[in-house]
Amino acid sequence: MLKTRSHRFRPDFWFWVRVCVVLVMLLFLIYPFFTLIARSFFSADAPGFTLANYIRFFTKEYYYSTLGHSLFVSITATVTTLIIGVPMAYLMTRYNVLGKKYIHILIIMCLMSPPFIGAYSWIMLFGRAGLITKLFAAIGVTTPAIYGKAGIILVFTFKLFPYVYLYVSGAMGSIDSSLEEAAENLGSSKLRRLFTVTLPVILPSIAAGAIMVFMTSLADFGTPMLIGEGYTVLPVLVYNEYMSEIGGNANLASALSVIVVACSLLVLLVQNRLVARKNYVMTAMRPPKEEQLHGAARFFATLPVWLVTFIGFLPQIVVVVSSFIKCDFTGFKNEFSLESYATIAKRLSTNIRNTFVFSTAAIVIIVLLGLLISYIIVRKRGVSGQLMDMLIMFPYVIPGAVLGISLIVAFNKPPLILTGTAFIMIIAYVVRKLPYTVRSGSAFLRQMDPSVEEASINLGVSPMKTFFTVTSRLMAPGILSGAILSWITCINELSSSVMLYGGKTSTISVAIYTEVVRNSYGTAAALATILTVSTVVSLLIFLRVSKGKVSVV
Repeated sequence: MLKTRSHRFRPDFWFWVRVCVVLVMLLFLIYPFFTLIARSFFSADAPGFTLANYIRFFTKEYYYSTLGHSLFVSITATVTTLIIGVPMAYLMTRYNVLGKKYIHILIIMCLMSPPFIGAYSWIMLFGRAGLITKLFAAIGVTTPAIYGKAGIILVFTFKLFPYVYLYVSGAMGSIDSSLEEAAENLGSSKLRRLFTVTLPVILPSIAAGAIMVFMTSLADFGTPMLIGEGYTVLPVLVYNEYMSEIGGNANLASALSVIVVACSLLVLLVQNRLVARKNYVMTAMRPPKEEQLHGAARFFATLPVWLVTFIGFLPQIVVVVSSFIKCDFTGFKNEFSLESYATIAKRLSTNIRNTFVFSTAAIVIIVLLGLLISYIIVRKRGVSGQLMDMLIMFPYVIPGAVLGISLIVAFNKPPLILTGTAFIMIIAYVVRKLPYTVRSGSAFLRQMDPSVEEASINLGVSPMKTFFTVTSRLMAPGILSGAILSWITCINELSSSVMLYGGKTSTISVAIYTEVVRNSYGTAAALATILTVSTVVSLLIFLRVSKGKVSVV
């Protein structure tokens, strides 16, 4: 007689972790976004389910032209960053560029600069009352305007070229030199070898950098808002429709938000399809050696790198210096002063406190979720792990303004009303910045030998206790590296904050934006300097923890 054994399912610690994490993602990521989609199919002008908002967008030039504007500046900025970033990566990885270590750090700082600081700084230099504009005007020379699409592209280019540089330099530094040597032995020149061997091999990294530039510029709100001046792009249109002083149209804003996300997803799919057509596998047994240049050759290899880096870092220098110059409603004076700092201490101390309190609360949650999600993705592979891995990347294609609107739409009515509270700000930070920590923690965990955990469990220690006493401690460096990057982007967050803040929850980023709009450039510079210093300190800690190894994703 055969005996059948029944296996009763006994949920363990990791089962409940999966359930809790998936529920959190469904509640604060998927539910708001699908609520946003549903809201886009309703209109105050038509009863029931309707396509009126989408028809309005694609039939009225005022609306559909913003899509063309967004695509134009994003594509152009992607091309210009490739033109700058790829040659810089080649020079930095193949030649003994002078001050290479410091250039690398400065380039990363360009990427991590506070929100729309580039646009703000270029206005201070080349605006109608800008420093350089006035200097040239005094000698009868009219400088080109910084406003409009050209200014937006300029700011995007020098703000975002580090994405291309970081991806491409990492790939060029690990390519197998035998490929290039084989081409050289067959009589290929250096230039031809570069275009026929090196660049095709690292095409996935070039495409990854390009897609980061495109999606970041497509989602940017602050830069076009400040210097667009009539050249309206989609994120600005979303903001204007939702926050309009004469009565916002939340349904139309929701439809616009869906269109922005659809564009990002489409470009991401095209990039993946193009890269997947070829096989790029190689063994990096012999990384390329750095060629030693001397004299004039070294100078001319170093000059363009330093020039681009200086232009990219110039906005932060301008802001810090400007914060110590006396300023009134007519502009900056030829006198140094701490007046701007005294003003923000009296009037905007709440914004400063909110920024660091909200970001600290978000980081605590991000570290905890990052630890758990990283472990599930790497060690507990399955449907839940794949689902989390997919969902965790979703915020990369959701612009901050869109995320802000989706949270407002989802949580501005019973049973859960969060609009206007600090909690909804913290949720937005966690959702947008969690991927940095998860990616860093996952990469670190994949390099760890699981035998240490297995030994602990075999000795009778429960899986939960093993995770918190053994695994989490071993994962700490990877989690900490990602958490610092998450922290930097949290304190600098603008696009979601400007949609979600209330009178008591305004942050430094929002205050900078409002002060610039009100022409209070001195206080804006002082606030931006606080963010810049916080960013630099955090970045130096990150470089120390990660031992100089930087991963943008």
